[in-house]
Amino acid sequence: MAHELAQVAVANGADAVLACGGDGTINEVINGLALSRVPLGILPGGTANILAHELRLPLNPVRAARELAKWTPRRIALGRAWWGNGETPLAGPESAAPHTRCRYYASVAGIGYDAHIVYKLSAWMKEKFGVAGYVMEAFRQLVQYHFPELWWRVGGDKRRATFAVVHRTRLYAGWLHLAPTADLFAPRFTVCSFASRSRLRYLLYASAVLARQHLRLRDVSLDQCTQMSIAPSDAAARIHFELDGELVGTLPANFEIVPDALTVLVPGQG
Repeated sequence: MAHELAQVAVANGADAVLACGGDGTINEVINGLALSRVPLGILPGGTANILAHELRLPLNPVRAARELAKWTPRRIALGRAWWGNGETPLAGPESAAPHTRCRYYASVAGIGYDAHIVYKLSAWMKEKFGVAGYVMEAFRQLVQYHFPELWWRVGGDKRRATFAVVHRTRLYAGWLHLAPTADLFAPRFTVCSFASRSRLRYLLYASAVLARQHLRLRDVSLDQCTQMSIAPSDAAARIHFELDGELVGTLPANFEIVPDALTVLVPGQG
């Protein structure tokens, strides 16, 4: 619904579109505004509010609304995911054409473990416990999830992982600094990937992320790119991915940067 309302606003020549909600709601609006010149004003009202944190917006929606008139428009790039044809993708935008679905996102794309958590998390748990609900489900899935292997390709390089996050923003889950070199205002992805299938190793990953030491681990990598492809190592494996906290599809998929794709309203002069 938010997607369609945003499209109608663009078609009717709106001066701006205001969206009150969390990253999932904002994602819906972004997919109605992408490639237009209509500015987006965000009034944070969700669980993680990754994009609001990144833009340094007031996290109280009432305060944000009061300050909105002072904010400045800035253009940013968006990530775009293509998927749905069931074939192993090739790197590059030329491979996107055969895919049957595409979607833009502004913050993070989670592939593997975290998307499975979103897949399994009940609406009741999310509503009642917020971020704590995700944490509880993460521990449950640590025991139940099998960590199927996936591969991702950038240019001629092929990497293997069991969990990858394709960042536009530095933050993950609203407060974790998973990709400290990511920059929302730079037209690129920063990919943080974890290679192990060991549950014990994932406990170490979690501790290292909390201590901001995860990039010291030999099986954690951080890479930058503008396009990539990703698929299960076993074609029969069903590996989910999420965009801005919303479950959207399964691998294989392509990701590409779309420069100059969205106008956002931000405090100050940037």
